[in-house]
Order: sequence, then C-alpha cells, then structure tokens
Amino acid sequence: MTGNKIIQNFMLSTSFDNLQSIVSWKKNPIEMKTYLSVVLSLLVLGCQPTIQKSSNPSTDQEKVYGVMGDSAMVASAHPIASQIGLDIMMKGGNAFDAAVAVQFALTIAYPRAGNIGGGGFAVIREANGNIASLDFREKAPSLATRDLYLDENGDVIDGLSIEGRLACGVPGSVDGMFKIHEKYGSLPIEELIQPAIDLADNGIVLTAQEASSFERFKEQFKKNNTWDLPVLKEEPWQEGDTVYYKELAVTLSLIRDLGREGFYGGVVADQIVKDVRGGGGIISLDDLANYQSKWREPVTGSYKGLRVISMPPPSSGGIALIQMLQGAEMFDLPEWGHNATKTTHAMTEIERRVYADRATYLGDPDFVEVPQTMLLSNDYNKDRFNAISMNEKTPSTEIKEGLVEVIESVETTHFSIVDPMGNAIAITTTLNSFYGNKVMVKGAGFWLNNEMDDFSAKPGVPNQFGLVGNEMNSIAPEKRMLSSMTPTIVEKDNRAYMLLGTPGGSTIMTSVFQAILNVVDHGMTMQEAVNAKRAHHQWLPDNIIHEEGAFTPEVISGLEELGHEVELREGIIGRMDCILIHPDGKIEGASDYNRGDNESKGF
Repeated sequence: MTGNKIIQNFMLSTSFDNLQSIVSWKKNPIEMKTYLSVVLSLLVLGCQPTIQKSSNPSTDQEKVYGVMGDSAMVASAHPIASQIGLDIMMKGGNAFDAAVAVQFALTIAYPRAGNIGGGGFAVIREANGNIASLDFREKAPSLATRDLYLDENGDVIDGLSIEGRLACGVPGSVDGMFKIHEKYGSLPIEELIQPAIDLADNGIVLTAQEASSFERFKEQFKKNNTWDLPVLKEEPWQEGDTVYYKELAVTLSLIRDLGREGFYGGVVADQIVKDVRGGGGIISLDDLANYQSKWREPVTGSYKGLRVISMPPPSSGGIALIQMLQGAEMFDLPEWGHNATKTTHAMTEIERRVYADRATYLGDPDFVEVPQTMLLSNDYNKDRFNAISMNEKTPSTEIKEGLVEVIESVETTHFSIVDPMGNAIAITTTLNSFYGNKVMVKGAGFWLNNEMDDFSAKPGVPNQFGLVGNEMNSIAPEKRMLSSMTPTIVEKDNRAYMLLGTPGGSTIMTSVFQAILNVVDHGMTMQEAVNAKRAHHQWLPDNIIHEEGAFTPEVISGLEELGHEVELREGIIGRMDCILIHPDGKIEGASDYNRGDNESKGF
C-alpha cells in the first residue's frame, strides 16, 4: 500500500472526535503511546507542507508545497474545523455542505472570529462553471441613525462603535448558512450542525494561541458581561485546557431542530434582544425576524489570461482587487522581482489610488449608487495608474484629500474548500474585532459582532482600522456596512485554479493581491505565496507597513529615497487559507501555519 493510500485510509477513519480525544486520553499509557505514534506520523505526512526540488533543471532551489490531495481540500483557521469539513465530504457531502459545517464549527474552535453572531461573504463556483456570491453581511438595526455615535457637539464618541451592545449589527451568519444549504446542499443540515454541537458540548482543547487570546481579553470580557462566561476562570488559561460551551450547544441544537427560526425567533432571539437592550443596544425582535442575506452577482475581471471572481459591494474587496490587478499588468513586476524596490513602489502607488477610490465611491448598493462599471473599466484604471511615476512617490494629497492617524489590526477568518466533484467555495466571515463587541449573549453562549464600526460614524473620520469613508458608507437603518473582506476564486482554462482569502481588516485586499502576484508573477507554490512576508499601503495613513523580514535594508533605503515612509508592523499581516489546483489535478492546500493554528486537510 502506498504512503498516500495509507494516509487516505487513515483520514477516512479519523474524525475530529479522535483528534480531541488524543489530548485527554485516559486509557492505558502504552496503548496511548502506540496510537499517538501512528496518528502523529500520518498527520505529519498528511497535514504539513512538503519540500521538493524545483522542476526547473537550471536551479537547485527547493520548493515548498502545502498539503497535497487528489480529490478534496479544506483550508481553515483551525485543524479541527478543517477535519470536520473533510469528514462531511468523506460522507458524500459536497463543498457547500462542508462550508456550512466549518462555519458552525469555527464558532467553537476559533471563537475570536468564527461565529453565528457576525456575518460575512461567500464566493461560489460550481463544477459546471456557474458562479454566485452570497452577502450575509450584518445590517444596521432599524433604530440606527446617521449620528448614532456622535456627541452633542457632533464629535465621534471614542469606543462607542467598538465595544459594548450599541456596537452590534444584526447578525447574518446563520441565515447565510441556510441560504447556501438551501441552494447547494446535499446532506441534511442536521448532519452539518451536529459536529459543532458535539464540539461545544464535549469541549474544545485550547491551542497556545487560543489560551493566550482568552488571557489578553479577560478584563474586557469581565467589563462587558455580568454572568459566568465559560471563557473566564481564576487561573490563567493554558495550552491543553478544555473549554465547554454548554449554552452554545443548546443554541446550536435549536438551530439544528428549528432551522433559521431557531436563531432569528423563539428563545434565542429573545435572549439576544434581552441582553442587547439591557445593555443600551438597539436590536429588536423585528430586526432579527426580518434579516435576509442576499445573492449578488460576483464582480469579475482578468489578470494575464486568468479570470478573477470576487465579492461585490457592500464588500469593497472585489472591486479593489480587480483594480489593483489591472494596475499590476501595466508594470513588469516579474522582471523586477518579489518585494524589490521597484515592485513595491509600483504596487504601493497602485494601492494608494485604489484605497482612495474606496473611500470615495463605495457603500451598500441597496442604498447608494456605486459606480462599479467605471471602477472596473480598463480606461478608468489606465488613466488612474498612468499618473504613477517610477522616480518618486505621488503625494497623498494629490490622490485625494483626507486625514488618518492610525491603523490597527482586526480579526476575521477565511476558509477555502474544493470537493471531489470540482465545486469550490471561498468564505470570509467575521465578528470584526477579536470577539466582536466582547459581549457573549447570556444564556445563548455566543459572541456578538461590533460591525457598526465599519460604517462611517462621521464622514471623513477613520474607523478602528484607519479606513476613511464618506456619506456613501454613513449609517442608515437596515443598511449594510462597507467591508474589506475579499473571498476570491481564480479560474484558469475554464476551471477553478485558486481560492484565496484572509483576515486582516484593511490589509485583506492587499494580502490577496500579493498572493495572486506571488503565484502568477513570481512562480511560487500556493504555500510559498501564503508564507511570503507581506507589506501594505492604504492611501492613509501615508506609509508602507511591512512584516519583519519583508524587505532588505537596501529595499527600505530605496523606497525612502523615492519618498515613502516605511514602518515595521508589530505582529503579522493576515492569516491566509488558500487552495491551488495544479495542472495535473493535484490540490494544494496552503494554510498560514507560520502566523497561526491554520491547517489544511485533504484526501
């Protein structure tokens, strides 16, 4: 039996229950040691990147590949969520079934961003080539007003749109999963929600990162909640500790048994409104009952013969990505090299113009007229990018007037799935900040979002991520807030080729942009493209931020000579979970294991 066959047979017989039991095994130590040695050796083969010699005989450079599969792949922020998605496809489910299961599982496995109390976007490509996108973005409550977060002098009240119950938009994730299942699902939805219920009820074993995250926000959890949260305890959380979400298990059971009404009506809706209204929020029972996610036409564009399929407004991601790719085609980036001075300068100048357009033109298309055709037109973008000088930086004030002083991090999550039939789905979902508004619904056990901060609390004033908006993105009842989430599928020769996406707030769009260029222009594998150090510019603040190791001292000096301010980012930019389908049909899952607990699993 080949190594690949052994791995496949093992994956077929190993579910997330087995992975959980490894951590807290109570059986005979000799039996445990034997089992662990087999499991771990197979998991290393099945779930870790591999290094192979380059196929180019003129170089001895080794290539790093992600997890390779023959039939299916799940790339997500947590290994247990990825395993749950894989289990669903092993039972005969398709990629869309797996996506529903992963979304619910991430609520427990990755609670800082995985959610039922938030929202997101899905980009879909069926095996027959049909494409679609689903907007399950949160909405402003019906009592929301344009000046909701302003004081009597018209100034923004610091923190009001970020922390606490007034920061919460009407959640869309549960409705979104039911919409996807209704249109594309093949297995009963009860089977897709049950793994998350089991995980919540039986407990999740914490990774070092998750334990650290609980500790980091412990005081904010205490400040915003008056009941005994399952994520609070006297002793510090440690890697290997188990957290039980009993209330959430009940909530998920109601959703399983009653459908979307189990969340948007009945007991859970009552719990949401009681908690939110009791703490100064404005979500009503009618807001929940009336929420509907929406199918939208994806935005499409091209890059060097590839077809790019991405998310339309109220996401700014798809339009911005296609604009940036149109700009990149005007420069010889492959010749200049990855993260070289000229490459970075050209990409930066492109990005600055695109982010200025974002601040000017984009919002919820159900409320404002978005000039999408203009922004995606070759003529408009050619004129926009022809003004770029390779000899010096363009002053930001010549691109657009504005003022931003800060840029902060954000926690979203993305997952990509391909099934044996060739269906593909890319989903980016979020609570906005880590654990959203830091409120866990009493009795229901899940975190609420703080997505209201993605509106322009006051036109021209930046949000927590340094992004500026105008009246296009002002607050209005039942309006969806502008987003940077960029779930994307790339086609090659009329077949799915790449699936991409990442968390990262305002850095999402540039991270996806860089990953595509890394594969297409710089010859990287998907794993190399994900691993590569990243940089970012968003027009304002007027500086290039970069991860440690992204640039050599010479590149930094060269950029500064061109007029750029270059700043080292404390921490990381994005955490990608991507897939590349190679010409021979092999599927490469590339998860950002260097920046988090992300893991791909395939068979």
